[in-house]
Amino acid sequence: MHSYKILIREFHMDTFGHVNNATYLALYEEARWDLITGNNYGWHRIQELKQGPVVLDVTIKWLKEIHLREQITITTELVDYKGKVGHLKQRMLREDGTVCSEALFTFALFDLKVRKLIDPTPDWLRAVESK
Repeated sequence: MHSYKILIREFHMDTFGHVNNATYLALYEEARWDLITGNNYGWHRIQELKQGPVVLDVTIKWLKEIHLREQITITTELVDYKGKVGHLKQRMLREDGTVCSEALFTFALFDLKVRKLIDPTPDWLRAVESK
């Protein structure tokens, strides 16, 4: 399971004093970029190959509020990859292990030249494997 730590800052907040709902998507994406970049499939590799990730669907559950200056860990794990489509599960955890949010992302590898989903390459499969 891949782990990514982040401190919640002022620009993450909404007028209710907790993390803005749209910000959750950005934070989850940041953690996914950290995963694939750490597995040698970052932005430069995507530009070189003209193949990169696309999100097809997401379901998010907000379970507990996350507050300003709270340190959280975002975990990412590959659930499955069948054919052209995979599923990643991500969670936001407090330092005490409390799950504040969880999301299930449906994703695929997209070929930028032919503009369609393609079968995952061995490099791409290594990139999304949680270590």
